[in-house]
Amino acid sequence: MYGTNTGPVRRAACAVSVLGLLAALLGACAGPGKPDGEVTPAPSASGSMSGAPFWVNPDSAAARQVNVWKKDGRAGDARLLERIASEPVAEWIGIDDPAGQARGFTEAATAAGRYALLVAYNIPHRDCGQYSKGGAADGDTYRAWIDKVASGIGDRRAAVILEPDALTHVVDGCTPAGFHEERYALLTYAVRTLKALPRTRVYLDAGNAGWVRDPRQLVAPLQRGGIGEADGFALNTSNFYTTEANTAYGLELSRDLGGKHFVIDTSRNGRGPLTGGHDEAWCNPPGRALGIPPTTRTSSPLIDAYLWIKRPGDSDGPCKGGPAAGTWWPEYALGLARNATS
Repeated sequence: MYGTNTGPVRRAACAVSVLGLLAALLGACAGPGKPDGEVTPAPSASGSMSGAPFWVNPDSAAARQVNVWKKDGRAGDARLLERIASEPVAEWIGIDDPAGQARGFTEAATAAGRYALLVAYNIPHRDCGQYSKGGAADGDTYRAWIDKVASGIGDRRAAVILEPDALTHVVDGCTPAGFHEERYALLTYAVRTLKALPRTRVYLDAGNAGWVRDPRQLVAPLQRGGIGEADGFALNTSNFYTTEANTAYGLELSRDLGGKHFVIDTSRNGRGPLTGGHDEAWCNPPGRALGIPPTTRTSSPLIDAYLWIKRPGDSDGPCKGGPAAGTWWPEYALGLARNATS
Protein backbone atom coordinates (compact mmCIF):
# COMPACT_ATOMS: atom_id res chain seq x y z
CA MET A 1 0.00 0.00 0.00
CA TYR A 2 2.97 2.30 0.15
CA GLY A 3 3.57 3.17 -3.51
CA THR A 4 7.05 3.90 -4.77
CA ASN A 5 8.57 5.80 -7.62
CA THR A 6 11.35 3.70 -9.09
CA GLY A 7 12.52 6.09 -11.79
CA PRO A 8 16.26 6.72 -12.24
CA VAL A 9 18.07 9.33 -10.19
CA ARG A 10 18.00 12.58 -12.07
CA ARG A 11 21.61 13.60 -12.28
CA ALA A 12 20.64 17.25 -12.25
CA ALA A 13 20.15 16.84 -8.51
CA CYS A 14 23.83 16.04 -8.18
CA ALA A 15 24.95 18.86 -10.41
CA VAL A 16 23.25 21.73 -8.61
CA SER A 17 25.26 24.63 -7.30
CA VAL A 18 25.72 24.11 -3.58
CA LEU A 19 26.38 27.79 -3.02
CA GLY A 20 23.20 28.74 -4.84
CA LEU A 21 21.01 26.36 -2.84
CA LEU A 22 22.55 26.41 0.62
CA ALA A 23 20.64 29.35 2.03
CA ALA A 24 17.31 27.97 0.82
CA LEU A 25 18.09 24.51 2.13
CA LEU A 26 19.01 25.76 5.56
CA GLY A 27 15.74 27.60 5.82
CA ALA A 28 13.71 24.67 4.53
CA CYS A 29 15.08 22.30 7.12
CA ALA A 30 14.83 24.51 10.20
CA GLY A 31 12.61 23.11 12.90
CA PRO A 32 9.44 24.85 14.07
CA GLY A 33 9.91 27.56 16.61
CA LYS A 34 13.48 28.45 15.66
CA PRO A 35 14.38 32.13 15.54
CA ASP A 36 14.98 33.54 12.07
CA GLY A 37 18.47 32.74 10.88
CA GLU A 38 19.11 29.96 13.40
CA VAL A 39 20.57 26.93 11.68
CA THR A 40 20.52 23.40 13.06
CA PRO A 41 24.05 22.02 13.49
CA ALA A 42 25.30 19.37 11.11
CA PRO A 43 25.28 15.73 12.22
CA SER A 44 28.28 14.36 14.01
CA ALA A 45 30.82 12.04 12.42
CA SER A 46 29.28 9.14 14.30
CA GLY A 47 26.13 9.48 12.23
CA SER A 48 23.89 10.76 15.00
CA MET A 49 20.85 12.55 13.61
CA SER A 50 20.59 14.86 16.62
CA GLY A 51 19.96 18.30 15.19
CA ALA A 52 20.65 17.14 11.62
CA PRO A 53 19.06 18.89 8.67
CA PHE A 54 18.01 16.73 5.73
CA TRP A 55 18.62 17.14 2.03
CA VAL A 56 16.02 18.84 -0.16
CA ASN A 57 16.02 17.47 -3.71
CA PRO A 58 15.92 20.51 -6.02
CA ASP A 59 14.76 18.30 -8.89
CA SER A 60 11.87 16.53 -7.15
CA ALA A 61 8.54 15.98 -8.87
CA ALA A 62 7.09 18.79 -6.74
CA ALA A 63 9.89 21.19 -7.72
CA ARG A 64 9.41 20.40 -11.40
CA GLN A 65 5.66 20.89 -11.04
CA VAL A 66 6.19 24.29 -9.45
CA ASN A 67 8.18 25.36 -12.51
CA VAL A 68 5.53 24.02 -14.90
CA TRP A 69 2.71 25.84 -13.12
CA LYS A 70 4.67 29.09 -13.03
CA LYS A 71 5.10 28.89 -16.81
CA ASP A 72 1.40 28.03 -17.20
CA GLY A 73 0.33 31.09 -15.22
CA ARG A 74 -0.77 29.13 -12.14
CA ALA A 75 1.30 31.28 -9.81
CA GLY A 76 -0.96 30.77 -6.78
CA ASP A 77 -0.93 27.00 -7.12
CA ALA A 78 2.84 27.06 -7.62
CA ARG A 79 3.27 28.99 -4.37
CA LEU A 80 1.17 26.43 -2.51
CA LEU A 81 3.11 23.52 -3.97
CA GLU A 82 6.35 25.09 -2.80
CA ARG A 83 5.25 23.93 0.66
CA ILE A 84 6.23 20.46 -0.58
CA ALA A 85 9.06 21.34 -2.97
CA SER A 86 10.97 23.26 -0.29
CA GLU A 87 10.96 20.43 2.27
CA PRO A 88 13.20 17.35 2.57
CA VAL A 89 11.34 14.24 1.46
CA ALA A 90 12.57 10.64 1.48
CA GLU A 91 13.89 9.06 -1.69
CA TRP A 92 12.62 5.51 -2.32
CA ILE A 93 15.34 3.30 -3.80
CA GLY A 94 14.11 1.37 -6.82
CA ILE A 95 14.95 -2.02 -8.22
CA ASP A 96 17.02 -0.73 -11.13
CA ASP A 97 20.54 0.43 -10.26
CA PRO A 98 20.10 0.67 -6.47
CA ALA A 99 23.78 1.41 -5.99
CA GLY A 100 23.66 4.29 -8.46
CA GLN A 101 20.53 5.73 -6.91
CA ALA A 102 21.86 5.53 -3.36
CA ARG A 103 25.16 7.01 -4.49
CA GLY A 104 23.50 9.85 -6.39
CA PHE A 105 21.26 10.87 -3.51
CA THR A 106 23.94 10.64 -0.83
CA GLU A 107 26.52 12.45 -2.94
CA ALA A 108 24.09 15.30 -3.58
CA ALA A 109 23.20 15.46 0.11
CA THR A 110 26.85 15.43 1.13
CA ALA A 111 27.71 18.21 -1.34
CA ALA A 112 25.00 20.32 0.28
CA GLY A 113 26.14 19.48 3.80
CA ARG A 114 22.99 17.46 4.41
CA TYR A 115 21.81 14.08 5.58
CA ALA A 116 20.13 11.85 2.93
CA LEU A 117 16.82 10.22 3.85
CA LEU A 118 16.21 6.94 1.99
CA VAL A 119 13.61 4.18 1.98
CA ALA A 120 14.48 0.54 1.24
CA TYR A 121 11.33 -1.17 -0.03
CA ASN A 122 11.99 -4.38 -1.95
CA ILE A 123 11.24 -7.28 0.42
CA PRO A 124 9.99 -10.45 -1.33
CA HIS A 125 6.17 -10.84 -1.39
CA ARG A 126 5.84 -7.11 -0.81
CA ASP A 127 2.47 -5.60 0.13
CA CYS A 128 0.65 -8.96 0.00
CA GLY A 129 -0.14 -8.57 -3.68
CA GLN A 130 -1.91 -5.23 -3.22
CA TYR A 131 -1.26 -1.95 -5.05
CA SER A 132 2.49 -1.92 -4.30
CA LYS A 133 3.00 -5.63 -4.88
CA GLY A 134 6.34 -6.88 -6.11
CA GLY A 135 9.69 -6.84 -4.41
CA ALA A 136 12.71 -9.05 -4.92
CA ALA A 137 12.14 -12.42 -6.54
CA ASP A 138 13.76 -14.34 -3.67
CA GLY A 139 16.01 -14.02 -0.65
CA ASP A 140 19.28 -14.14 -2.57
CA THR A 141 18.08 -11.39 -4.89
CA TYR A 142 17.07 -9.27 -1.93
CA ARG A 143 20.40 -9.68 -0.16
CA ALA A 144 22.23 -8.71 -3.35
CA TRP A 145 19.98 -5.64 -3.68
CA ILE A 146 20.67 -4.55 -0.09
CA ASP A 147 24.40 -5.03 -0.70
CA LYS A 148 24.15 -2.66 -3.67
CA VAL A 149 22.22 -0.07 -1.66
CA ALA A 150 24.88 -0.20 1.03
CA SER A 151 27.70 0.12 -1.49
CA GLY A 152 26.00 3.19 -2.94
CA ILE A 153 25.71 4.87 0.46
CA GLY A 154 29.29 4.11 1.45
CA ASP A 155 30.68 6.38 4.15
CA ARG A 156 28.25 9.23 3.46
CA ARG A 157 25.54 10.24 5.95
CA ALA A 158 22.14 8.62 5.49
CA ALA A 159 19.07 7.53 7.40
CA VAL A 160 17.26 4.50 5.97
CA ILE A 161 13.65 3.59 6.65
CA LEU A 162 13.65 -0.17 6.22
CA GLU A 163 10.82 -2.06 4.54
CA PRO A 164 7.49 -0.34 5.21
CA ASP A 165 4.72 -2.80 6.20
CA ALA A 166 6.99 -5.89 6.15
CA LEU A 167 6.55 -6.73 9.83
CA THR A 168 2.99 -5.51 10.27
CA HIS A 169 1.92 -7.77 7.44
CA VAL A 170 3.47 -10.64 9.37
CA VAL A 171 1.51 -9.69 12.49
CA ASP A 172 -1.84 -9.15 10.76
CA GLY A 173 -1.55 -12.46 8.89
CA CYS A 174 -1.52 -10.96 5.40
CA THR A 175 1.90 -12.44 4.65
CA PRO A 176 1.57 -16.26 4.65
CA ALA A 177 3.23 -18.04 7.57
CA GLY A 178 5.55 -19.91 5.23
CA PHE A 179 7.38 -16.66 4.46
CA HIS A 180 7.81 -15.40 8.03
CA GLU A 181 11.14 -16.98 8.89
CA GLU A 182 12.71 -15.82 5.66
CA ARG A 183 11.40 -12.30 6.22
CA TYR A 184 12.91 -12.08 9.70
CA ALA A 185 16.24 -13.32 8.35
CA LEU A 186 16.22 -10.86 5.43
CA LEU A 187 15.36 -7.89 7.63
CA THR A 188 18.10 -8.84 10.08
CA TYR A 189 20.53 -9.09 7.18
CA ALA A 190 19.48 -5.68 5.89
CA VAL A 191 19.83 -4.03 9.31
CA ARG A 192 23.24 -5.58 9.87
CA THR A 193 24.51 -4.69 6.40
CA LEU A 194 23.39 -1.07 6.58
CA LYS A 195 24.57 -0.61 10.16
CA ALA A 196 28.03 -1.78 9.12
CA LEU A 197 28.32 1.54 7.30
CA PRO A 198 30.00 4.25 9.40
CA ARG A 199 27.38 7.02 9.05
CA THR A 200 24.08 5.29 8.37
CA ARG A 201 21.14 5.13 10.73
CA VAL A 202 18.45 2.48 10.28
CA TYR A 203 14.80 2.59 11.37
CA LEU A 204 12.82 -0.63 11.00
CA ASP A 205 9.22 0.04 10.01
CA ALA A 206 6.61 -0.74 12.69
CA GLY A 207 3.32 0.27 11.10
CA ASN A 208 1.14 2.93 12.68
CA ALA A 209 -1.14 3.67 15.59
CA GLY A 210 -4.24 2.39 13.80
CA TRP A 211 -3.01 -0.86 12.28
CA VAL A 212 -1.83 -3.32 14.93
CA ARG A 213 -3.70 -1.73 17.82
CA ASP A 214 -1.73 -3.43 20.58
CA PRO A 215 1.94 -2.48 20.13
CA ARG A 216 2.99 -5.44 22.28
CA GLN A 217 2.17 -7.67 19.30
CA LEU A 218 5.03 -6.05 17.40
CA VAL A 219 7.71 -6.53 20.03
CA ALA A 220 8.74 -10.09 19.17
CA PRO A 221 8.58 -9.54 15.36
CA LEU A 222 10.72 -6.43 15.67
CA GLN A 223 13.22 -8.29 17.80
CA ARG A 224 13.38 -11.13 15.31
CA GLY A 225 13.72 -8.61 12.49
CA GLY A 226 16.85 -7.04 13.94
CA ILE A 227 15.62 -4.07 15.95
CA GLY A 228 18.35 -4.73 18.51
CA GLU A 229 20.98 -3.69 15.97
CA ALA A 230 18.92 -0.89 14.41
CA ASP A 231 18.79 2.69 15.65
CA GLY A 232 15.06 2.47 16.16
CA PHE A 233 11.73 2.04 14.41
CA ALA A 234 9.55 4.12 12.09
CA LEU A 235 5.83 4.82 12.47
CA ASN A 236 3.04 6.04 10.17
CA THR A 237 4.90 5.51 6.90
CA SER A 238 2.54 6.57 4.10
CA ASN A 239 -0.38 6.85 6.49
CA PHE A 240 -2.47 9.56 8.08
CA TYR A 241 -2.67 8.95 11.83
CA THR A 242 -1.92 12.01 13.90
CA THR A 243 1.46 12.78 15.37
CA GLU A 244 -0.11 12.64 18.84
CA ALA A 245 -1.55 9.16 18.28
CA ASN A 246 1.73 7.84 16.90
CA THR A 247 3.67 9.45 19.72
CA ALA A 248 1.61 7.63 22.36
CA TYR A 249 1.85 4.39 20.41
CA GLY A 250 5.58 4.76 19.86
CA LEU A 251 6.35 5.53 23.48
CA GLU A 252 4.51 2.40 24.57
CA LEU A 253 6.32 0.28 22.00
CA SER A 254 9.64 1.88 22.95
CA ARG A 255 9.16 0.91 26.59
CA ASP A 256 8.67 -2.71 25.59
CA LEU A 257 11.81 -2.53 23.45
CA GLY A 258 14.05 -1.19 26.19
CA GLY A 259 13.86 2.47 25.23
CA LYS A 260 14.36 2.29 21.47
CA HIS A 261 14.09 5.60 19.62
CA PHE A 262 11.71 6.17 16.73
CA VAL A 263 10.68 8.52 13.93
CA ILE A 264 7.21 9.49 12.71
CA ASP A 265 6.05 10.14 9.15
CA THR A 266 4.15 13.44 9.28
CA SER A 267 3.95 13.95 5.53
CA ARG A 268 0.15 13.73 5.22
CA ASN A 269 -1.23 13.61 8.75
CA GLY A 270 -2.15 17.28 9.22
CA ARG A 271 -5.85 16.42 9.50
CA GLY A 272 -5.48 12.86 10.73
CA PRO A 273 -7.07 9.85 9.01
CA LEU A 274 -10.33 9.80 7.10
CA THR A 275 -13.06 8.85 9.55
CA GLY A 276 -16.25 6.88 9.08
CA GLY A 277 -17.01 3.74 7.10
CA HIS A 278 -14.94 4.56 4.04
CA ASP A 279 -13.51 1.82 1.88
CA GLU A 280 -9.71 1.88 1.71
CA ALA A 281 -9.41 4.95 3.93
CA TRP A 282 -5.63 4.65 3.64
CA CYS A 283 -5.68 5.01 -0.15
CA ASN A 284 -5.75 8.57 -1.49
CA PRO A 285 -8.32 9.79 1.05
CA PRO A 286 -9.74 13.20 0.17
CA GLY A 287 -9.39 16.30 2.29
CA ARG A 288 -6.07 15.39 3.94
CA ALA A 289 -3.27 17.84 4.69
CA LEU A 290 0.48 18.10 5.05
CA GLY A 291 1.65 17.56 8.62
CA ILE A 292 4.51 18.98 10.67
CA PRO A 293 7.45 19.80 8.37
CA PRO A 294 10.51 17.56 8.78
CA THR A 295 12.52 18.41 11.86
CA THR A 296 14.56 16.86 14.63
CA ARG A 297 12.94 19.17 17.16
CA THR A 298 10.25 16.86 18.56
CA SER A 299 8.05 16.44 21.62
CA SER A 300 10.12 13.64 23.19
CA PRO A 301 13.81 12.74 23.43
CA LEU A 302 12.81 9.26 22.21
CA ILE A 303 11.50 10.69 18.92
CA ASP A 304 14.53 11.34 16.73
CA ALA A 305 12.63 13.19 14.02
CA TYR A 306 9.38 14.00 12.29
CA LEU A 307 10.00 13.03 8.67
CA TRP A 308 8.22 13.14 5.34
CA ILE A 309 8.79 9.50 4.41
CA LYS A 310 5.91 9.25 1.97
CA ARG A 311 6.37 11.74 -0.85
CA PRO A 312 3.32 14.02 -0.64
CA GLY A 313 1.60 13.88 -3.99
CA ASP A 314 2.59 10.32 -4.90
CA SER A 315 -0.51 8.19 -5.36
CA ASP A 316 -1.27 5.32 -2.99
CA GLY A 317 -2.74 3.33 -5.87
CA PRO A 318 -5.54 3.29 -8.47
CA CYS A 319 -8.30 4.26 -6.07
CA LYS A 320 -10.49 7.38 -5.75
CA GLY A 321 -9.40 8.51 -9.19
CA GLY A 322 -5.69 8.16 -8.53
CA PRO A 323 -3.00 6.79 -10.84
CA ALA A 324 -0.84 3.73 -10.15
CA ALA A 325 0.96 3.50 -6.81
CA GLY A 326 3.99 5.75 -6.65
CA THR A 327 2.90 7.95 -9.56
CA TRP A 328 3.09 11.71 -9.07
CA TRP A 329 -0.43 13.19 -8.82
CA PRO A 330 -0.13 16.99 -8.81
CA GLU A 331 -3.72 17.80 -7.97
CA TYR A 332 -3.66 15.58 -4.89
CA ALA A 333 -0.40 17.22 -3.85
CA LEU A 334 -2.02 20.62 -4.28
CA GLY A 335 -4.88 19.59 -2.00
CA LEU A 336 -2.46 18.48 0.71
CA ALA A 337 -0.64 21.80 0.50
CA ARG A 338 -3.82 23.88 0.40
CA ASN A 339 -5.15 22.21 3.55
CA ALA A 340 -1.89 22.52 5.49
CA THR A 341 -1.79 24.74 8.55
CA SER A 342 1.87 24.31 9.54
